[in-house]
Amino acid sequence: MTAPVRVRVVHRFSSDPATVFAALGEHENLGKIFAPFKITRLNDGSTSRNGAGSARTLRLGPVAFVETVTNAVPDELIEYAITSGVTPLRGHWGKQVLAPTSDGGTELIYTIGFNAIAPGLAAAIGVGLSNGIKRGLPKLVP
Repeated sequence: MTAPVRVRVVHRFSSDPATVFAALGEHENLGKIFAPFKITRLNDGSTSRNGAGSARTLRLGPVAFVETVTNAVPDELIEYAITSGVTPLRGHWGKQVLAPTSDGGTELIYTIGFNAIAPGLAAAIGVGLSNGIKRGLPKLVP
């Protein structure tokens, strides 16, 4: 198994944390960030539509896996992990921390951690993820 990789992206939105949280939490919106993956909602969370327990499938060709929200604190935090599927990633998790900015916007710190099944693969995927997230976040909300 290769060494763990961490991807960390910091992004500022002009929108408030409630708006950003709502956009990030809505599984179907994540296609804007993770294109060309096709994202499909599997189920709602135990206490809210996009809360803990909600799940989505991400699919690209033969790669298809389920991500499940493990923790959600409205307007502050979303955590998730890959819980099943066919993927070269191992131990994949994501954490999105939102904080209000002094100008009424939001700062997002998005961290993803994972290993991969082959040497060098995790690093390559990490670069692609980082670049894709940086391109996609501005499309989510202003």
